[in-house]
Amino acid sequence: MTFLKICGIKDLNSAIVATQSGAAFLGFVFVPGVRRNIPVDQAETLISDYKRDILSGSPSLVGLFANQTIEDVNEIVSRCELDYVQLCGDEDSNYWEDIEARVIKQIKVPTNLNDNEVVDLINLSLDKTVKAGAIPLLDRFEEGKLGGTGKVFDWSILQGISEKYDFMLAGGLTPDNVSEAIRVATPWAVDVSSGVEKNGDKDEYLIIEFSKSVNDSNK
Repeated sequence: MTFLKICGIKDLNSAIVATQSGAAFLGFVFVPGVRRNIPVDQAETLISDYKRDILSGSPSLVGLFANQTIEDVNEIVSRCELDYVQLCGDEDSNYWEDIEARVIKQIKVPTNLNDNEVVDLINLSLDKTVKAGAIPLLDRFEEGKLGGTGKVFDWSILQGISEKYDFMLAGGLTPDNVSEAIRVATPWAVDVSSGVEKNGDKDEYLIIEFSKSVNDSNK
């Protein structure tokens, strides 16, 4: 079974639609200066309102961070009652140990190496990440880009990796291609943000369609 994470949530309706559609994780971006950043006060209010409206079956709440101080991250974890911290910067396992939530660590997949080199690099990174107690998230590498890229990479290089590791898959996923991504890579979870947006905002129809594609793949 492949779980679903809807990331970049900034409004209550999107959070509720994602929950009703079967999302296992909701992501909130706390990286300063990026387009989907949500101010902490706004997130705290949104999550409080969300928990009031969703009485049971709530997805896990994930905060996205990149190269921020441990003190700031843990303060937001506490204020917003986050279950997971997703790290998208250069944080190493020494940093993860002091985070007061479970950790999801982004692994950036390069596109400028041959397939064998990429597979070796991915396996090494996955092994290191899992042994340090974090959940790995594979996304395409793009120079100077923190967090998601909104671009796909060659999923075929991941064939067989799910037999050894549970990982989350991100990068350019849409309602039209996520079924193929699941078929080829068999990830533990898929992570989407721009693929369920229209004109830069979360779109209810696209959230429902993406979730339907994931749910159909699990049948």
